[in-house]
Amino acid sequence: MPGELDRGEEIVAFADAGYRGVAKREELKDCKTQWHVALKPGKRKALDPRYRSDRLLEQVEQFKGSVRAKVEHPFRVVKQQFGYAKVRYRGLAKNTARLTMLFALSNLWMARRQILGAQG
Repeated sequence: MPGELDRGEEIVAFADAGYRGVAKREELKDCKTQWHVALKPGKRKALDPRYRSDRLLEQVEQFKGSVRAKVEHPFRVVKQQFGYAKVRYRGLAKNTARLTMLFALSNLWMARRQILGAQG
């Protein structure tokens, strides 16, 4: 799991609760990445809004979630809007070219309201 998320070039990484303890893993000891891993849902529900520290923790968790949502949204567009749920065996160059084109189209798809709004 950590090999797919961390390639060694990242400075900051935002991950869901499934990556708890990733900073302690032996294969990532030399990694300089700063990890921001979400709290487990149970721990997040246990936060008490009466305490300032818990309110701040909740704000931090919302920020982590907003960053992850911005990163994950193009993947949803590529999979749901353009039907790219499974990779076909075409060769690395063709698959890379297709994914590059699909992610460029997903940027247009997500900005379509601003683009169409600017015309009228």
